[in-house]
Amino acid sequence: MPVLYLSHGAPPLADDERWTEELASWSADLPRPKSVLVVSAHWEESPVTLGATRTVRLYYDFYGFPRRYYEVEYAAPGAPELAEDVRKLLSDTGPVEQEDRGLDHGAYVPLKEMFPDADVPVLQMSMPSLDPRELFDLGRRLAPLREQGVLVVGSGFMTHNLRGIDMSLGTAAAPPSWSVEFDDWAMRALAEGDVDSVLDFQRKAPAAGIAHPRTEHFAPLFVSLGASLDQNAPKTAVDGFWYGLSKRSVQFG
Repeated sequence: MPVLYLSHGAPPLADDERWTEELASWSADLPRPKSVLVVSAHWEESPVTLGATRTVRLYYDFYGFPRRYYEVEYAAPGAPELAEDVRKLLSDTGPVEQEDRGLDHGAYVPLKEMFPDADVPVLQMSMPSLDPRELFDLGRRLAPLREQGVLVVGSGFMTHNLRGIDMSLGTAAAPPSWSVEFDDWAMRALAEGDVDSVLDFQRKAPAAGIAHPRTEHFAPLFVSLGASLDQNAPKTAVDGFWYGLSKRSVQFG
């Protein structure tokens, strides 16, 4: 299976027809996964923690939105076999389970567009830290899952500074220079296979501190990079900007 890093956006991004069509088209070109392992920007917990494996529920981890966003359903099957495989791969670090932890919007918002029938088993896993090298190594250890038909998905946002944009300008507003510069740098670094620079992005990337005042939305990329092993340069599956933020999403392998 390939490995994905996708920009998931806030719940209202599901109302963006272009974005939903791009995700649907992307998934149509993927081999059908046996199951999906998601690492989302919205779950940081140490040690590595596995979410619900029996009855998958949703975790509406956002506030102040219209009621309809809290009525979304995505009844995907649990993935107990995948959970057991993850436990074996990470046995020395002792992953724990949190059976009442549902899929957050970083997981279910894109998956609902990519696998709308909710017929692919899904497991969400926490990020134990935001350290790039630790997350990259975690991805390396998860890489064998790909041979078993597991789609590993890092879900974040290529640029993410909600205070640095003007939402009143709408989705078609010209993106700020810092978002464009960081997006361009990331695209080129990934295309060149410059993993070291990507892991050291806070020192190497232009406007890194503005594009990611806090790095949790870039961090899932490190897991995806690790899980992709030594694949060729990734291809961009989704590009462009949404309220000035880069929604670039890439596929490894």
